Amino acid sequence: MNKIRVILVDDHELVRDGIKSLLSKSPEIEVIGEAGDFYLLKSILTDLNADVILMDINLPNISGIEAVRMLKPEFPNLKFLMLSMYNNEDFVINAVKAGASGYLPKNTTHQELSEAINTIYQGNDYFSKSISEKLFLEMMRRTKIGVNQTETEDAIITTREKEILTKVAEGLSNAEIADQLCISIRTVETHKTNLFKKLKFSSTVDLVKYAIKHKLIRLDT
Repeated sequence: MNKIRVILVDDHELVRDGIKSLLSKSPEIEVIGEAGDFYLLKSILTDLNADVILMDINLPNISGIEAVRMLKPEFPNLKFLMLSMYNNEDFVINAVKAGASGYLPKNTTHQELSEAINTIYQGNDYFSKSISEKLFLEMMRRTKIGVNQTETEDAIITTREKEILTKVAEGLSNAEIADQLCISIRTVETHKTNLFKKLKFSSTVDLVKYAIKHKLIRLDT
């Protein structure tokens, strides 16, 4: 039987070592690679024929959720399983929207982790019981109150992207934004590209209009 080929993505080596140790107890699973950030992951994906990516959310430069959103179109057959300490409804829902097939808390057991990997490898979704309940309750809440277009747009924009959007609307250059937020110019450019895709905009003017409409910047009179 072919083993399920897994890549671990977490910026802490000790965490990756712990997960590898757990998965070594599962004969049907093989860890074929690991990465500490999005760019290293993307560089090894072209050489490794992985089945499942075990992804942390809190990664340097680009979050795990954004990494899934960016990689899924390029690698449609890859399955993404989020493993994170962040388990509130927004993180879970945004991960699902990005293309993740499962979501587990970091304190999960070896048995559940193996079960989740096997489940999503077979083409199904997997969420821990606690997360499934949160996801169900949040979806019920949104169904009852109704979700208009503005709420939908707000839900898919991350906090960092809102910061970038606000700075763009204020007229700052990529270099100035990078300096103020203590990130690289490349990261600023990536976030702006994501904003254009998510909001279906084609120009900076559209971003400024959006920021004004949603009161992300104040217009002095």
